[in-house]
Amino acid sequence: MKKDIHIPVVEDVYIAIVNEYNAIYKTQDWNAYIINNKAVDLELVLIVTSGYSKKKATSVFRKKLDKLPKQSYAKIELMQEELFVLNNTFKVTFFEGNQMFDKTYLFRENTINLKALQSIPLMAVKGVLAK
Repeated sequence: MKKDIHIPVVEDVYIAIVNEYNAIYKTQDWNAYIINNKAVDLELVLIVTSGYSKKKATSVFRKKLDKLPKQSYAKIELMQEELFVLNNTFKVTFFEGNQMFDKTYLFRENTINLKALQSIPLMAVKGVLAK
């Protein structure tokens, strides 16, 4: 039975943690984004995030997007720097046409920092990228 189950590979969908200026509060904030670098829209995008270590775990955060247009991105959540000492997971499920896709993105503990910044697709900013 397992051999009959086809699980498609997720490509061109990323999670990025971006350090950006918040003009309202005049602070540098870390925000998580989902990026759709595909040539098609994603429908019913479900994102479940949590952080964990051997001794600690965060509560689970859920976000739903009805549609994420092609070649676009959307903010998921504000990330507090205290969470960066934990492993942070982003479980993403979405539909592309009639096909369901699923992928878990992991930011390992202490990998989100200013030294790890790189160019982020579509956003023209620097951040930490999970592929």
